[in-house]
Amino acid sequence: MHDGIELEALGIPTAVIVTKEFVSECVTQRAALGMPGLEAVVVDHPLSSCTDEEVRLRARQAAEQVISLLQAR
Repeated sequence: MHDGIELEALGIPTAVIVTKEFVSECVTQRAALGMPGLEAVVVDHPLSSCTDEEVRLRARQAAEQVISLLQAR
């Protein structure tokens, strides 16, 4: 979250990726860091124990959202 906000502040479009488990923390952090409107890309949780196929699914989830997010700017 910190890196994404720093990059955005520099004018570099960024897509911060979080799992559903950490959406609340994401909202809190972006507000505390002064960028409450920064949208996050949200994928299913967890990541660490995923099978290869589940990782591919999460990557597809993220890619679709990243493309949509960055095209909207």
